[in-house]
Amino acid sequence: MKHGVTFMFAALLLLTACHSRQNEAIMKKSSSGKTCEVLLAADKATYSGDSKALIDSIFREPQAGLPQPEPRFDLVNIPVSSLHNTQMFRMHRNIVLCDVNPENPDKVYISHDKWAAPQTMVDIAASSDSALQSLLRRYEKVIKREIYKDEHQRIINAFHNVRNVELMKRVKEKFGFGMTFSEDFRWAQTAEEDPEFAWIHKETKDFSLGVLVHTMPYRDENQFVPEKILNRLDTMMRHYVPGPAEGSYMGTERRFDIEHNKVDYEGSSYCIETRGLWRTFGDFMGGPFVTYTLLSPDGRQIVEVTGYVYCPRFDKRDYLMQVEGICNSIRWDE
Repeated sequence: MKHGVTFMFAALLLLTACHSRQNEAIMKKSSSGKTCEVLLAADKATYSGDSKALIDSIFREPQAGLPQPEPRFDLVNIPVSSLHNTQMFRMHRNIVLCDVNPENPDKVYISHDKWAAPQTMVDIAASSDSALQSLLRRYEKVIKREIYKDEHQRIINAFHNVRNVELMKRVKEKFGFGMTFSEDFRWAQTAEEDPEFAWIHKETKDFSLGVLVHTMPYRDENQFVPEKILNRLDTMMRHYVPGPAEGSYMGTERRFDIEHNKVDYEGSSYCIETRGLWRTFGDFMGGPFVTYTLLSPDGRQIVEVTGYVYCPRFDKRDYLMQVEGICNSIRWDE
């Protein structure tokens, strides 16, 4: 009988709620590793040929919505024995283990916070190279999704340790939900106050990070149509986010591809993620943005939260991940 291909969330079966995972994580040491770095535990014979090409295409594919190509993840390869024998490697934030052995059951196990927190551990137990490739193709989206969740959580945790209490209180009072901002973010003064809008940003000599929060009553599912999302963004940016030159303003860059995908969002039953580029009309600024358009838990409100980056001199992926973390920090119960 041929091996069946089965998918198993080992740790997710043990965790019944997000809070139980958080309580468990308190007892674990903090994970290590750079932003968007994946530790690939695979022997040389495994990480070669068609398997290597497939692994690289999954983890090193260009991140969508960036002006210059940057890989989705930085991949660091070590032998399987090094993972088992060296504690330092087991503390890494994102681990993908590719174990090829004829006796393996052809399964994928995903666990969280196994040795450190936050941490995603992907254990691919394949009976052959072809089985490994089949598992990778089948569960590519799930693997990347789980890694992204912990990347966002790590940023939220880091910002929470240096949080801007007054700013977070102001967000809670205005919108009714909590968000996590570090102490170097500021509330931007707009031309007029809008009870359904806020612009919060961080400015340095090398880069700018910003988050736009917009709420509106939920009417129907057409509010999640991609063109309507972009039109709302353009209207909001033009009205509230001026550029440096007289009469200039921020808007979405429609001359390049913009991605729209349904994604999971904690506390929301429906969320659309939009990724693309923004530009300043009437000036020469621009960069990447990501928007999450989500339904509130009570189904009465749409929350649209946008993170953007302006960083002309350096790579932008990691900065974009920072504002993604903030955008994913909305909690209605805090």
